[in-house]
Amino acid sequence: MARVKRGLMRHKRHKKTLEKASGYFGRKSRNFKNAHEQVMKSGAYAFRDRRAKKRMFRRLWITRISAACHLCDVRYSDLIHGMTAKGMQVDRKMLSELAIADMDAFKSLVQQALA
Repeated sequence: MARVKRGLMRHKRHKKTLEKASGYFGRKSRNFKNAHEQVMKSGAYAFRDRRAKKRMFRRLWITRISAACHLCDVRYSDLIHGMTAKGMQVDRKMLSELAIADMDAFKSLVQQALA
């Protein structure tokens, strides 16, 4: 059976991992073992935080809408309940943008939802 030399593929694999780890602090950017551990950990963090980011933005939008509702003397939960009862389909991202950019439009939307 022929002898298999693995130097080339190992070098390519190590090089790819070390390129991903460039910019990390200390030995994590230069030593393959440490770099590989950190690249794997970083990938897990990235996967987790892509989902957490969606939750964080939803919390931000709800906070903004709640603050705007407070200016209109209505509770956030009453606004959302009124909008669902009327069949108004405006998502929280757009509601928060309205509350920031165009308060008059937001107030008219609140009046429609509570009427």
